[in-house]
Amino acid sequence: MAEKQSILIVEDDLDLAEMLNAYFRVQGYDVLTAAWGEDGVRLCQEKSPHIVVLDIRLPDIDGYEVCRRIRTNRHTKSIPIIFLTERRDRDDKLHGLELGVVDYITKPFDIQELRLRVRNALNRAEQKVLINAVTDLPEGKLVEEQIAKIHVGSGETALVARVKNLNQFRNRYGFIAADDVLRAISFMIGNSIKEERREGDFMGHISPEEWIIITTESRARDIEARIRNRLSQSIDYFYPVKDRNNPVISEQEKLSLDLRRINASEEASREDLDALKKEVLSAQH
Repeated sequence: MAEKQSILIVEDDLDLAEMLNAYFRVQGYDVLTAAWGEDGVRLCQEKSPHIVVLDIRLPDIDGYEVCRRIRTNRHTKSIPIIFLTERRDRDDKLHGLELGVVDYITKPFDIQELRLRVRNALNRAEQKVLINAVTDLPEGKLVEEQIAKIHVGSGETALVARVKNLNQFRNRYGFIAADDVLRAISFMIGNSIKEERREGDFMGHISPEEWIIITTESRARDIEARIRNRLSQSIDYFYPVKDRNNPVISEQEKLSLDLRRINASEEASREDLDALKKEVLSAQH
């Protein structure tokens, strides 16, 4: 028998919470409810629901803070969240979207519409388990499977790229700007591969801020050189014009890309390969 999908409803209007509880149970879901934001965060961490329906206005911490805590916990960060609220202001919606909510429904609402939005969000979440939501690149098990194929003597080389100081950039310019950086770097890396693409090349995410390219040793060197060149020419354009020569942003805080190669043709790389496989597993679980 297939596992029931579970919904966590965080809503301080007890009549509405009970109505939603009864309705979604009839629809075949397991339902958890919380009237306080702190309880919602705790239940999310303890029970790992498939989706959260979250009111913004709560008695203790607001829905934005609940969402922020869910998103910063590695065990709950991928759970889809739908905001359910009376607020209609555009800035409120943008704030929620910046935090990673998948949908935003204002009260009063049509219960059938909410049911369909919950269903659609769950379907999208299932489809995106293997695809990064920002860059549309493979991650998770798809990357694990590719790395598992690499072994000493295979002739393959793993090129690992990691963007540094993205957290500082995100804190200064916001989530949307940071996501734009990830998309831009993914595009640069992808184009660097496509210039002389060969059958069997692979590109995906080890973690949201780290990429892996699997190719041959000679191609890895060329790809690395192209990536370094393109990023050095583009890095300043990630910043607003007024901040491009801003002394407040030190070189140590500035965005940069760390690149390393692991050559599977060399016996000395065995430990590096094992470490890479462990890194992927720890990032995805």
